[in-house]
Amino acid sequence: MLYQAYQAHSDFLDPLRQFASFAAETVGARLNGAPRPSMLGNMTAAYELIARARLTHTRPDYGIDKVTVGNQEVGVTEEVADVTPFGTLLHFKKDVEQAQPRVLIIAPLSGHFATLLRATVRTMLAEHDVFITDWHNARDVPLSAGRFGFDEYTSHLIRFLEKIGPGAHMVAVCQPCVSALVAASVMAQGDHPAQPRSMTLMAGPIDTRVQPTKVNELAKGKPIEWFEKNMIATVPGRYPGAGRRVYPGFVQLMAFMSMNIDRHVKAHRELYLNIAQGNVEKAEQTKTFYDEYFAVLDLAAEFYLETVKLVFQDHALPLGQLTYQGRKVEPAAIKRTMLFTVEGEKDDICAVGQTLAAHDLCTSLRPYRKRHHMQAGVGHYGVFSGKAWQNQIYPQVKNVILQSD
Repeated sequence: MLYQAYQAHSDFLDPLRQFASFAAETVGARLNGAPRPSMLGNMTAAYELIARARLTHTRPDYGIDKVTVGNQEVGVTEEVADVTPFGTLLHFKKDVEQAQPRVLIIAPLSGHFATLLRATVRTMLAEHDVFITDWHNARDVPLSAGRFGFDEYTSHLIRFLEKIGPGAHMVAVCQPCVSALVAASVMAQGDHPAQPRSMTLMAGPIDTRVQPTKVNELAKGKPIEWFEKNMIATVPGRYPGAGRRVYPGFVQLMAFMSMNIDRHVKAHRELYLNIAQGNVEKAEQTKTFYDEYFAVLDLAAEFYLETVKLVFQDHALPLGQLTYQGRKVEPAAIKRTMLFTVEGEKDDICAVGQTLAAHDLCTSLRPYRKRHHMQAGVGHYGVFSGKAWQNQIYPQVKNVILQSD
């Protein structure tokens, strides 16, 4: 009844949010940029926060329609390079003639849409031909499409690399670092012509036995049966995926927020003050972040449960026990794909050392094909967005791709 209870609560509050939205616009129109009397400013802020107190379940826009290549501004269009019921291989096609290294950015499937990596895409676009795994919301995927588990996720990565063609590069962010390493291993074991030339793993849980975080301890603290009983829900009949078992995005969001609840309360308190005082630019920055953060995506139950068990409970990959379609996964088979790992010093989701562990698994790679970077002063999101990403991490990612291209 978890999903039904959430939906009923959302439906019950929707008229209140609509009224608050109308009231905020009405009061805001009366102010119309004029100095804000405290009463009207406070009313506007209160109404707007009430109107914004909701989750959305559709992918936001990437909003990338142009990029500067060299000293020229060129247009960017989104093209579907491949599509399955569970995901789209999205190509950010640029209006340029020169060939650039082809890069597959592998987005997490952890409760948010791939647009969470908008800043990652925008930074890489100027000097790379960028594709991204644009995962679909499981509640919109009909039961007839079948299952989507850990193996199916990995199969999608292999399929997408085949579609891009030989000579591509992978950049995986957070949770999919494990699947990226598995895909590269499987392709190397089969001497696949489309195996990637380089593999960048950023803040991913390759071995969560290393300096376990609160997230890791939570996953280890309960048997997998507990997660299936308490975290899995059935999609209501009003959606295309009716009857599909999912790990709801709203549950994942609440778990993330509870880890840093003081930070979110402070952010909304500041948002209230900025709206009330007419600080439009600061208010818009906060609203933009939470528009993305509150856009949630449901995961297929089998993918969530298999990931919890294989990655966070059994540590199957670092212990040499992981299989793909019944065959043992052997990272030692990787010999030609350059490996670059990136970690954030203050990452409280994926601790320092967990991603670096990939180097110990890829035993056949020569030292010159391995690189690691630990970014000082950043948390989890700072690894793939923000100034540290743009100015310090990305230049190293670019160099790795150039060296192996």
